Amino acid sequence: MWQKVKRLFVIKTRFEAYLIIYALALGAMTRGAHYTVEYPGVGGYLLFAATAGAVFLGGAKILDAIRYEQDAKKAEEAEKPASD
Repeated sequence: MWQKVKRLFVIKTRFEAYLIIYALALGAMTRGAHYTVEYPGVGGYLLFAATAGAVFLGGAKILDAIRYEQDAKKAEEAEKPASD
């Protein structure tokens, strides 16, 4: 049963990754907008840019990890001998 629960928290496809990145971006931009209100001027805009940059870096890492896992799975399947 725990295996089924654990599977819910694993990103398996690029579509799922894009959904996660969208949710992260939505939250980060909301936080960035609050920063511009709390810290008027250049400081608020720098914090806004930092929140956007964090999503870009995190999203790139998620997509790279998905690609790496898919490539590793394909290589593992290619190494398996065909059982007839």
